[in-house]
Amino acid sequence: MTQPLSSRIALVTGASRGIGYATARALARAGAHIVAVARTQGGLEELDDAIRTDGGTATLVPLDMTDMDGIARLGAALHERHGKLDILVGNAGVSGTSSPLGHTDPKYWDKVMAVNATANFQLIRCMEPLLQKSDAGRAVFITSGAAHKAIAYMGPYAASKAALDALVRVWANETATTNIRANLFSPGPIRTRMRATVMPGEDPMILDTPEQVAEFIVPMCAPSFTESGKCFDYPSKTLMSFRTPA
Repeated sequence: MTQPLSSRIALVTGASRGIGYATARALARAGAHIVAVARTQGGLEELDDAIRTDGGTATLVPLDMTDMDGIARLGAALHERHGKLDILVGNAGVSGTSSPLGHTDPKYWDKVMAVNATANFQLIRCMEPLLQKSDAGRAVFITSGAAHKAIAYMGPYAASKAALDALVRVWANETATTNIRANLFSPGPIRTRMRATVMPGEDPMILDTPEQVAEFIVPMCAPSFTESGKCFDYPSKTLMSFRTPA
């Protein structure tokens, strides 16, 4: 069977669990070589075992996404080893604490913004030259409906995802005449550890799994996917354009 992503290099952040783990594994099954990034060495090794069992290959990169220099070194290493990057999935994220804005500790604000927004800014800076080397560079960033719903007590998380949305939209406009296509993916409520932390009383069995979500992310990483600056909303199964103010 022909693998649609054969010979393509895919970088996935937050790959040790949840949506990142499921997406990395699904991309590998489609033929891509996975560059798996996460803080947790054990989770990366479990992913590697699963990918190998499926017949795929992976490179493991233990890295904290707040390490800006580390992200730059990763870009340099990918350039030296592969000379290009075909797929970037910016999945790593943290929820922070749930509290009124007036009671939010600045250190939690800084951490959420660093992981959810600034790290992805650095990924864009460091990986764009490699994506330009691909015949069809594809980037997908995991966002959240919280960015626009302004949910009470979720200020840092909502603000960080709104910032991410703006970053990706700007980048999509900047790369409109290139081979890069940059989009967002909003998974909604999914059966992940992060969701369980934020909603501890929720029955996880009523939620879709990361594996179900991954089946929608993989096509957005394919050369045949030509949309850019859009957001795929998993709960409604629709691809949404961003409205431009009059």
